[in-house]
Amino acid sequence: MSGANAEQHTFWNDAPGRAWVAQQPAMDLLMRNVTALVMAEAAPLSGQHVLDVGCGAGALTLAATRAVGPQGRALGVDISAPLLARAEELARAESLAQVGFLRADAQDHGFAPSAFDLVLSRFGVMFFADPVAAFMNLARTMRPGGRMVLAVWGRAAANPFFATPGRIGAARLGPPPPSDPDGPGPMAFSDIPRVLGILHAAGLQAEGRAVDLTLDHPGGLEPVLDLMSNLGGLPRLLRDTGGTAEDLAAILAALREEWAGLVGDDGCLRIPAEINLYTATRV
Repeated sequence: MSGANAEQHTFWNDAPGRAWVAQQPAMDLLMRNVTALVMAEAAPLSGQHVLDVGCGAGALTLAATRAVGPQGRALGVDISAPLLARAEELARAESLAQVGFLRADAQDHGFAPSAFDLVLSRFGVMFFADPVAAFMNLARTMRPGGRMVLAVWGRAAANPFFATPGRIGAARLGPPPPSDPDGPGPMAFSDIPRVLGILHAAGLQAEGRAVDLTLDHPGGLEPVLDLMSNLGGLPRLLRDTGGTAEDLAAILAALREEWAGLVGDDGCLRIPAEINLYTATRV
């Protein structure tokens, strides 16, 4: 394993990675519209070979595996051993023999040249220390004419999943320490012209657009609040500011009140979201 993204390696293989495994069912439910968006844009064909970058627990990898059928092949790559173990467990449960998972850093792993028809990612490409180098590496493993489809977060202000708990948390605990908006992290690919510049510099023809959808959880607020109390921005804010369990409970109570109106008569929570969808081709 390379040291190119050492901080990310440590994060995803320690307690946060295990927390993501514990929350995998809730997370995959919440993000299923994003998975569907990638799959609709990519439209994998029977027999194709697909690479899923930053595959996590494998939801997108498994969707691609089903689409390419027994004559195709899908490979999920991630740096997190706990998440990959969960992905392999889910693949075994479906008896999907044509899928594999690899613990590696996609930024500099030696993938076979021209091996894949499609490179896909759902929220897995925003953490590279050197994104141009990473996409050059991925371009080499795409066949000529091969396609890439990436779903990442759009503007923070257009994503209440981040903006609302961030605002409530900062009101109680103070703002988090300043960080580089273009540095590795969930919102690193929110600036479409900047990301198109990265993809073009990597030798890819690329386009990008913002897509409005909703993040849906049929179980309503409580599973999502539990997820948010264990993953992402709120635990990080509590760590950075020395917040307590009492602070977390107060933030979750305010979030519950603010998001109550997002729960429909059917009990499903629907959080508005803006997703940037990038498509690229190796020429």
